[in-house]
Amino acid sequence: MRQIRSFLPLIVLIALGVALFFSGVLDRFRPDTLAAEQAHLQGLIAMHPILSALAHVGAVMLAIATGLPGMVVLIMAGGMLFGVILGALLNIVGVTLGALILFLASRRAFGDHSHGEQAPGLVSRLRGGYLAQPIGYTFFLRLVPFFPFGGVTVALAWLRCPLWLFVTATALGGLAMTGIETWLGASLAKNIGTNKAISTDLLHDPQVLWPMIGLVLLALVPLAINKLRTPKTPAPCPQTPEN
Repeated sequence: MRQIRSFLPLIVLIALGVALFFSGVLDRFRPDTLAAEQAHLQGLIAMHPILSALAHVGAVMLAIATGLPGMVVLIMAGGMLFGVILGALLNIVGVTLGALILFLASRRAFGDHSHGEQAPGLVSRLRGGYLAQPIGYTFFLRLVPFFPFGGVTVALAWLRCPLWLFVTATALGGLAMTGIETWLGASLAKNIGTNKAISTDLLHDPQVLWPMIGLVLLALVPLAINKLRTPKTPAPCPQTPEN
């Protein structure tokens, strides 16, 4: 019963995320939907700037904490509605708070690994490899944009990532990834404002292409760092034939 209670916060968060996903709430934040309501929404933001900012932070935080799939549309919506700088700031606050909630709930569920000596060999090797280089592994997992954000959060909790390291990596890694996605959203908003709709012209718009290229380059950064960190094996010395 005690073990079930420890999993309860994580189960509630996951269940809430599943319910939100099937409710279709993310459809309201799709770029084509926002394109039709962009002027109206920006008018509301101008009338209630603080309330609108808090509402966006809360929405992003809820999406991250519940592991809601497709939360990238919320990040892009921040750029479309608030611009690059303010949108990125609101997004990173929401992302960090939401990830922290999910991390703490997951860490409570997984316990302290006090019985780690009974774990299977593969599990022990994974934990041992992480504990050998926790900073490098944590930033690697956070910087690759193609890893599921919620899945990485749960994995880091399972690996017993230190709280300070998790918050730092989430804030810095999230700033890079979220900043580019916010930039992409703001670029979409400008393109929509010019063309009055989403069209194939997006594929030729440099303001949209540059953020997309940035996401690809961001995914390559951890691989490049890992390549540089890997020690090179010295070439064997040639043996001289004995006389």
